[in-house]
Amino acid sequence: MTEQAGNLEQVQAVAEATPAAWVKTELARHSQRPYPMDFIESIFTDFSEIHGDRAFGDDAAMACGMARFHGEEVMVIGNLKGRTVKERIERKFGSPDPEGYRKALRAMKIAEKFGRPVFTFIDLAGANPGIGAEERGQAEAIARNLIEMSRLRVPLIATITGEGGSGGALALAVADRVLILENAIYSVISPEGCASIMWRDASKRAQAAEALKVTAQDVKSLGCVDDIVPEPVGGAQANPEEAAQLIDEKLRWHFNEIKALPLEEMLQRRYEKFRNIAQFYTT
Repeated sequence: MTEQAGNLEQVQAVAEATPAAWVKTELARHSQRPYPMDFIESIFTDFSEIHGDRAFGDDAAMACGMARFHGEEVMVIGNLKGRTVKERIERKFGSPDPEGYRKALRAMKIAEKFGRPVFTFIDLAGANPGIGAEERGQAEAIARNLIEMSRLRVPLIATITGEGGSGGALALAVADRVLILENAIYSVISPEGCASIMWRDASKRAQAAEALKVTAQDVKSLGCVDDIVPEPVGGAQANPEEAAQLIDEKLRWHFNEIKALPLEEMLQRRYEKFRNIAQFYTT
């Protein structure tokens, strides 16, 4: 057996031995995976950013702005991670502070005032866990978004493009339709965090990912998302342009379906959807 063949067999053996949920987790975190703003710039036109929460400051980890979606005026919101070390530190690795969520809510209220649909894009491990964020009301800011999004009187579509982590992701995902990319994940806690709590051993992250049911297919079966967006072969990072096109097609389909609903019926369906998520019955 040649050395190359031996290495290939070793890689295949490792892949087969690794739980599928952890493979998906690593794909969702791939360093070259397109971030929300990459998709926003590819899918929407005339993006004009809104800054500040009118209370404390302008969170660099959250971008909000007016844009056009196939000629229709909309509001777009997405968290920012950054590519360079400097950008990632400035944007807290994509984990917003309370002012980020308040800025997002401010943008949503502007959208509601002018009758503009809202599109959110999510790729974050969770809200910023720092002391300053807690002092400035992180929990209240997230809770406020949950209640206000549940009754916002315009169409809402959320798309999870990478990691959808904890309440930080949920604060942008109370929507009429929640979409998730094929290799993205959606979970109440990171696999490492779960492993540290359950087994006191973060190295059991693959086992935790499997138990948490974090994959797009798992959360779809649980009713936590409405549709899965397929990705190019090798993942979104292999062909970002094709990935954006696939997202665009799904967004148009769901957007047209939501727009056709009377306002009160749309709101009632949104309410019932989140009231019934993850309910379990025994006989």
